[in-house]
Amino acid sequence: MRPNTMKALEKSHPREGLWQVRAPVPEIGPDEVLVRVNKTGICGTDIHIWNWDEWASHTVPVPMITGHEFAGEIVELGRNVTGLSVGQRCSGEGHLIGTDSRQSRAGKFHLDPGTRGIGVNEQGAFAEYLRLPAFNVVPLPDDIPDEIGAILDPLGNAVHTALSFDLLGEDVLITGAGPIGIMAAAVARHAGARNVVITDINVDRLKLAGHVVPTVRAVDVSRKDLNDVVNELGLTQGFDVGLEMSGSQAALDQMVEALVMGGKIALLGIPPGTSPVDWSRIVFKAITIKGVYGREMFETWYKMIAMLQNGLDVSRVITHRFRVDEFEAGFAAMKSGQSGKVVLDWS
Repeated sequence: MRPNTMKALEKSHPREGLWQVRAPVPEIGPDEVLVRVNKTGICGTDIHIWNWDEWASHTVPVPMITGHEFAGEIVELGRNVTGLSVGQRCSGEGHLIGTDSRQSRAGKFHLDPGTRGIGVNEQGAFAEYLRLPAFNVVPLPDDIPDEIGAILDPLGNAVHTALSFDLLGEDVLITGAGPIGIMAAAVARHAGARNVVITDINVDRLKLAGHVVPTVRAVDVSRKDLNDVVNELGLTQGFDVGLEMSGSQAALDQMVEALVMGGKIALLGIPPGTSPVDWSRIVFKAITIKGVYGREMFETWYKMIAMLQNGLDVSRVITHRFRVDEFEAGFAAMKSGQSGKVVLDWS
């Protein structure tokens, strides 16, 4: 018999912080499963919710169990669910879609404008149990451990961004050495990029990038001119592909200047507010820009699991592990700017 209540981390009050509470174990519908959560990752979105910034205060209802990066196992199936089994290990897609939009009906699920987020708009994964549509379940192979399963959501952001353009033999510039940027560097290398350069002004994150992906060139652009790096690598025109992960307008401007004519940019970073853009440089350089949101359902999941099974190693991007009762220390590590991914253990 499953319990009636569970431990959870909740945004209980409209102010900074999260609170550990006892909450009812969710009741599932006929097309849903109940997942017992073993590991969760702390995301940048969770930091926004913790800080209760302008975005969070206008987006997240209170009270709300937060969190959306998880791995666990199925403990209960809705009566209509087929193809899954009790005891099956899984992660899951945290974007809950509708089925009525043109995009969904065309199979472009990641573009559904009615998408709602687990842990943002619906009760989330920072809990011992999570209710999840069976459609969103991603089974975990035995050779992918729970702590990697718990970071497949952000790895999916990296994979979706990196694989937006053909990388084989290309020279790739990544701006922003946060965990997703670092994982994107690993993916770019795995996908056959020739040179991969990652930039930031955070020395600790650049060191982590070199630790996770030893073949990447990590550049502190507050100390070194990117043009010098281009010359040192022998790039006659510049980089072929840019992956913008920082949300910094200065980084995007630098990327535009460093790209070849006809270069391509995949844009995942979100600048705060509005930013001035020199569109003439983008037009005259014939640059293609693709905005990236979330993961392609479910092609991104297929690709990243296949790459993990074929030698992609992002395990060292996890720098901190805490029991869930130590969640405040986990959030402090994330907020320090000196961590990679932080994983909470619920088992």
